Amino acid sequence: MPDAEKTFSESWYRVAGQRLCLRPQVQMQRQHFRGRRWYVVRDPYSNQFFRLHPAAHAFVARLRRDRTVEEVWNECLALHPAEAPGQQEVINLLAQLFFANLLQCENPADSAALFERYRRRRGQEVRSRIVNIMFSRFPLLDPDRFLLRALPLVRPLIGPLGAVLWLAVVGWAVKVAVEHFPDLSRQGDAILSPANLPLLYLALVVIKALHEFGHAFVCRRFGGEVHEMGITLLIFTPLPYVDASSAWAFRSRWRRVVVGASGMMTELFFAAGATFVWAGTGTGTLHSLAYNIMFIASVSTVLFNANPLLRWDGYYILSDLLDIPNLHSQAAQQLRHLLDHYAFGVRDSRSPANTRREAFWLTVFGILSQVYRAVVFVGVIFFVAQRFLLAGIVMAVLCFVFWVLRAVGTAVHYLAANPRLERTRPRAIAVSVAFVAGVLFLLEALPYPVRFRAPGIVQAEEQAFVVNETAGFLQRPLAGSGIRVEAGQPLAELVSPDLDFETRLVHAQLEQAQALRRKALDEGASDLRPIDSHIAAVQAQVEQLERRRASLVPRAPHRGLWIAPNLEDFQQAWLGKGTALGQVINPETFFFLAVVSQRDAARLFAEPPRAVAVRLRGQAETALDIRQVMVIPAQQDRLPSAALGWLGGGEVAVDTQDSQGTRAAEPFFEVRLKLDADPGIPVFHGRSGQARFEFQPEPLLEQGWRRLRQTLQRRFRL
Repeated sequence: MPDAEKTFSESWYRVAGQRLCLRPQVQMQRQHFRGRRWYVVRDPYSNQFFRLHPAAHAFVARLRRDRTVEEVWNECLALHPAEAPGQQEVINLLAQLFFANLLQCENPADSAALFERYRRRRGQEVRSRIVNIMFSRFPLLDPDRFLLRALPLVRPLIGPLGAVLWLAVVGWAVKVAVEHFPDLSRQGDAILSPANLPLLYLALVVIKALHEFGHAFVCRRFGGEVHEMGITLLIFTPLPYVDASSAWAFRSRWRRVVVGASGMMTELFFAAGATFVWAGTGTGTLHSLAYNIMFIASVSTVLFNANPLLRWDGYYILSDLLDIPNLHSQAAQQLRHLLDHYAFGVRDSRSPANTRREAFWLTVFGILSQVYRAVVFVGVIFFVAQRFLLAGIVMAVLCFVFWVLRAVGTAVHYLAANPRLERTRPRAIAVSVAFVAGVLFLLEALPYPVRFRAPGIVQAEEQAFVVNETAGFLQRPLAGSGIRVEAGQPLAELVSPDLDFETRLVHAQLEQAQALRRKALDEGASDLRPIDSHIAAVQAQVEQLERRRASLVPRAPHRGLWIAPNLEDFQQAWLGKGTALGQVINPETFFFLAVVSQRDAARLFAEPPRAVAVRLRGQAETALDIRQVMVIPAQQDRLPSAALGWLGGGEVAVDTQDSQGTRAAEPFFEVRLKLDADPGIPVFHGRSGQARFEFQPEPLLEQGWRRLRQTLQRRFRL
């Protein structure tokens, strides 16, 4: 028999003499979770659900209006002394059933109490909608009759034939999408452009309506009822929804899983059809609408519907697959149990889990779901604020009030007034205060390293590109790539037939002008100035052409290594003026050119780094010594090398419209780090790596506050 502490309760007298029973419309079905038998109590009118374990079911099933609660409890205790619920458990059970309007009593005021409880529950629903204002629901109509009439049309698709058809269509669409992936990526850059927003919203409404009807038809196919359809606000965006929660009462968990997945499967099926339309049409409204449907179906499925950490389709599917109903609430109860039992010292706290494995997964799910929810909502707030700043501010304030302040108020009330902490309240308060003080100490008092990394590239201090100043055909290279050259040494030879012809022509003009001058002298002309001016002009042309002819042989601007690995490939090819033939670098002194973001550059301008280390790709185990740090106080948008950008395998975001891959998506600052003359490892011009800058340690709170201000300033110009 249970011990006295669990069997008896001081509040038993409040319910012992009551005569209660379940309401006539209440339905009860048996289900199995993790091999254990449970009973689901459902009110089809209010769509309320309640789960009972066998002992609680044995008690509730015996409730009659002609018997008191105490009589029923004594009978259960006599029949099943080891499993019968204790008095406190009975009180909690009756209170929950009563609040859910699943119980009926002989009190004449029961009808008034029924409406009063309904009013309170509706009030809670309204408050919940205010708290979750970005995800509120507004019921509009009952679609059950329509679903029943239309079900024969879709019934053949809900079965093996539909599964085969779905796999074939979606599989073929994936193949088409992979083949057209470059086009998909390019069109995705304009998905949030103002011109595309109306089509994006239209696609969102269409695909979500199909999603919800997918849930509804499959639920109706398996015998469930769908009596609610309406509008839900998803981040203030009105979208359709249906309430298919009657599927929770299905005995087969696989049917519940299919109902949960049917919405996403419907989305993907129509997105596959949109893929075929997109691939088979040219630029136009239909083409753009099909692309938007594909985008909405994929993004919403991956980030929201299929993700079990949010309470949408993926959550209910995971709950059924794990055989853990009410996964979210049980995870919250598990976290509270861990806090009460291990931190606050509540000895009689019990875990909702039946096994250690279940307790582990509940704990992991509870932590991850809270973290992911915070990340998603912060991301959503920033996303909205970037386009509608005022709406983003309102959302941020509401989230802070209803999630942060409300959570703090709930925690304080729990510590001050919850009966569970009656015996351990001093310890609970002390642990809570110590925890808050410890967190503040870690965030504000304890200094942490301040460092950041920046990609960069090695460059020679003395370097120059060699270009042909005159267009022509490359006759032959005069120096092989990789050899040392001296200043003025010829590197290549070009020829230009047009320039040769023009030079001969101008020489002929010069000879003609000189002949005219000699003739004028022989004839005794008194004024030779016009002829002399003409000769001077022609001589200037000759000198200019000779300089151009001389430039057909590019020379080394200084001593160093001649780097031109591809020059021989252009032999006998026409090279336009300004074509880069190669590069002459002096391999004696190098510097590392680091690309530092605006956010990190602010620290460099505020204080000099305490330590700087450079590590090259492929030799990261060796840090190069730095002799000098020079920050160039001018924003840049062109990377020193395409190897630093995304298109070249680097980590700097670049403008996808730039074919060279060197225009950065955001401005940056250059930091030149002069390397030691003897670095200890081979250093080559153009080699990429990373520089690490380290500053004086600071508390995490100051670092986080600075990052937040920089983010707000960068994104919203605040």
